[in-house]
Order: sequence, then structure tokens, then C-alpha cells
Amino acid sequence: MAPMTSSSPSHAPVSWGGFATSEPEFADTVRARFRLYKHHVLATLRKDGSPRVTGLEADFRFGELLLGMMPDSRKALDLRRDPRFAFHANPGPDAEMNDGDVRISGRAVEITDPEVIARFIEEVTPPEPFHLFRAELTEVVRIGLDGDFLVIQSWRPGQPLRTVRRK
Repeated sequence: MAPMTSSSPSHAPVSWGGFATSEPEFADTVRARFRLYKHHVLATLRKDGSPRVTGLEADFRFGELLLGMMPDSRKALDLRRDPRFAFHANPGPDAEMNDGDVRISGRAVEITDPEVIARFIEEVTPPEPFHLFRAELTEVVRIGLDGDFLVIQSWRPGQPLRTVRRK
């Protein structure tokens, strides 16, 4: 077995709801940051292991972070083959980033339950057909400014929210 590294999760990934239960205030901040803009950047892994980045909307619904995609899109096929992803909130129109820089990492699990898909269609009316994935989180990070300090907040399953302030 490979040794655990600082970038390896020490606990199993958790749903958005699990994260929000453990760190409600931080989860609200992260969700609000994603809701500022419609389009964000999803990173997946190609067959050869190289990164692929593409635009995607964030959908917080049913206590989950849901990722919807067009049928057989490259990103959907990437996630079916290797579920690891990183999701970066749109930084906005300028360099200020007053609301901070937010990113989520984890694993995407395709939803195939017809009842969940029907409920999603009823609420969202997405173009059909589509792929729908549920995010299982392994890390959530927010970087922002507080006066002259850079503030880095990070959370991993089974660990408390960690905050580092740098001048």
C-alpha cells in the first residue's frame, strides 16, 4: 500500500450535505461564492492522465452538489472513467476577488436512480438527455483577504476547518 501523503484524503469523501452539517458557516460561504456566477471551471482527467478543463454550472440541490452534463460530453466520459475532479468557482470580472477564491475537489458519482433523475427533471427542466453526477468531497478551500492578511481556509472529511493567516 502506498504511503499516505498530505494531499491524500485521510477519510472517505462526503456529500455536500455531510460537509454542510460539519461546517455550516463555511459551506454557506462556499455555496454563496459559487452562486455569484453561473459558469465555473471543472477539471477532469483525460485517458492519458493529463488535465482537461471545461465550463460547468454548479447545482446545489437535495443536499448535494450536482454536476449536470450533456450526453457523452468529454467531461462526462472522463468522470465515468476516473471520477476525480476539481471544481473552481468563477473568479469574477476583475482582479479584486472580494468574495475570495473557492475550489472543491473530490469524486463524481453518476446518478442513475430514476426517482432522483425524475425529481431533478421536475425541478430543473434540463435539456434531455443528460448525465447527472453527485459530488463526493475530499477537500474544500477558500482563499481570501482580511486587511493585509491572506486567509486560507481548508476542510477535509473527518477534520475540522483549518484557517491559516499569512501576512
